[in-house]
Amino acid sequence: MPYNQALDDRLNAAIADWGTTRKKMFGGTCNLVNGNMACGVYKDYLILRLGDDEARAALARPGVRPMDITGRAMKGWVMVEQAGLPDAAMAQWLARARCYAESLPAK
Repeated sequence: MPYNQALDDRLNAAIADWGTTRKKMFGGTCNLVNGNMACGVYKDYLILRLGDDEARAALARPGVRPMDITGRAMKGWVMVEQAGLPDAAMAQWLARARCYAESLPAK
């Protein structure tokens, strides 16, 4: 299944002023902040790098699951179903991912 282009377009519009680098990864897209992966799209999911503690807490929310595309979940990452992403919610998720990415040393 290809990645959801409409979701990717929404993501790109939401982060247009971040100065990210966009790459094709995971069969979808990923956006890097200062060289660190932060967010992207995989199939019909928004993928977010939140760090271990934030990701663990996020899993308690509806429509959120571990980022598992190979049979082994990626630590610190979550996948959010598109149905749970009105613009305001998407902006909040993305702010959390940006905050985490910016906390890491630049690559």
